[in-house]
Amino acid sequence: MAVTIIVGAQWGDEGKGKIVDLLSAKAGVVARYQGGPNAGHTVVVDEEEIVLHQIPSGILHPHTRCIIGNGVVIDPVILMEEVAFLESRGITVAGRLFISHRAHLIMPYHKKLDTAREAAQGAAKIGTTGRGIGPSYVDKYDRCGIRIVDLLDRNGLREKLIANIESKNKVLERIYDGESLDADQIIQDYVAFDQRIDAFVKDTTVYLNRAIDAGEEVLIEGAQGTMLDVDFGTYPYVTSSNPIAGGACTGLGVGPTRIDKVLGVVKAYTTRVGMGPFPTEFGVEFGDKMRQLGGEYGATTGRPRRCGWFDAVIVRLAAMVNGLTHLAITKMDVLDTLPEIQICTGYRYQGRTLEHYPAELWIQEHLEPVYETHPGWLCSTREARHFSDLPKAAQRYLRRIEELTRVPIAIVSIGSKRNQTLFMETD
Repeated sequence: MAVTIIVGAQWGDEGKGKIVDLLSAKAGVVARYQGGPNAGHTVVVDEEEIVLHQIPSGILHPHTRCIIGNGVVIDPVILMEEVAFLESRGITVAGRLFISHRAHLIMPYHKKLDTAREAAQGAAKIGTTGRGIGPSYVDKYDRCGIRIVDLLDRNGLREKLIANIESKNKVLERIYDGESLDADQIIQDYVAFDQRIDAFVKDTTVYLNRAIDAGEEVLIEGAQGTMLDVDFGTYPYVTSSNPIAGGACTGLGVGPTRIDKVLGVVKAYTTRVGMGPFPTEFGVEFGDKMRQLGGEYGATTGRPRRCGWFDAVIVRLAAMVNGLTHLAITKMDVLDTLPEIQICTGYRYQGRTLEHYPAELWIQEHLEPVYETHPGWLCSTREARHFSDLPKAAQRYLRRIEELTRVPIAIVSIGSKRNQTLFMETD
């Protein structure tokens, strides 16, 4: 059996939720290793659209157990809402969802700081969701974060929270001219949360490694995408953790020698949410058209996504830093009505040709894409059930993506439903 990491190989929102859901049908365990509730994974089951923010979409299969690892930052309010949502639809969560006792908690002051900072930045804002993810990771690395295991020590928890809240209140009041927070109320709320979450808490590192030792099929999923990685993305317009495959090892406590495959998920075009460089972005009119065709609105916030042509340069970067063994292409059907389709193969900058994505933000913002043009197929791909059923132009487009990224395609999604998926002849 295999241990497979599923990563986003663009700027997030690539359709990882559907891919994880499909592959979870044969998995014993699905584990998430980083990010917070700013990520929304959408799955369509029996015509119903289900959006999950923290719980892996593998929970939709009754035999699959799910893990939220130590690398994830958890909002207890959203988590318990998600549990209630699933249980209201007859999906059993108890005994199938396990949360690392080492995971850090998002506190009310993290959300306050997130929104206050964004508002103060004005035009220079990063474009966060305001859900407190970044400030929570800041506290984690500043060694003053609150972990789930801290809830077990009521006296220690109270001391830590009082110290944190006093410090955060000074920032909120003196720098952002905001209102202070009530320490006693926060302590009361999180003690109550401890009582509700206790049944899910586990040493997930031990649990996961035992499952691997037992030969179970394990899927490991990240949130966001490679180009939002805090080290390798379009910094500072990135998330606050490592969505790349290496983050799975630190975010779950799994050694790199235990990983068998890394599947990179990409759209047949490119999107991103929020601010930051986007070399292949469409103009306003065509961007609006593609947004409507693809339903490109954030699953968590509903924000409109920016749309552009497929960028082989960023996917080559993703292939390198993740060690991608295969690709999954999503939303292929969104291109069905386009007479011509372009692929970015490189960039030009001040007369130079660049084949790799630069680290310098000032260069990223002025890259000129080098395109090659491919004919569209101008017919529906949604009824195809095998690669050979696709129009020849669609087949050639996919083969060109393989050539440019140097990664074989394993899966092609041609719609939001589970059966609108093609599995290629690959291991």
